[in-house]
Amino acid sequence: MWYNAFVAASITIIKITIFFFHPSTDYYYSKSHKEVVFRMTTEQKYEKLKTTIDQWKGKDGALMPVMHEAQDIFGCIDEQTQEFISEHLGCKKSQIYGVATFYSRFTLTGRGKNIINCCLGTACYVRGAQDVYDEFAKQLGIQPGETTQDGLFTLESARCIGCCGLAPAMMINEEVYGRLTPGSVTEIIAKYRAIG
Repeated sequence: MWYNAFVAASITIIKITIFFFHPSTDYYYSKSHKEVVFRMTTEQKYEKLKTTIDQWKGKDGALMPVMHEAQDIFGCIDEQTQEFISEHLGCKKSQIYGVATFYSRFTLTGRGKNIINCCLGTACYVRGAQDVYDEFAKQLGIQPGETTQDGLFTLESARCIGCCGLAPAMMINEEVYGRLTPGSVTEIIAKYRAIG
């Protein structure tokens, strides 16, 4: 009896995994995608965005997936990108700007290849997250919200990343780090600098 339940659960997990991570779905995203986009020319990036716009044009709710793709491609939704989306999708630039400034997923200025998102929620804060955050700012030579000159890092904060049991915690891109101290910052930065 338990064996049948185990097999059924395993099959369900496999189906869900295939659906969400198969390259043919809209939800597929890999670390290599970010690497490819990082090395594209500006023209290639606009061509890629135009393909996405053509895919969504005329459909309800087209703006959000187009803006998500633009954010992934360019690292921001700057004025030039807003104008491009407006012209090709057929919506007002003010609408694009409103969405870009409302949702924290979007940014109007360029972001680094690696987004450092330190949690400053209550659990992390009382366990020293501010000291870790300040150490990142000091070692990277940037203020919160800024990007390093080499384009490798952007330093941000969040109110909660859902890892309270690992407090203080943070994320770099999709990787979670927990039980941090200011002393662990040097090693983490070195790891990402080595990757490039």
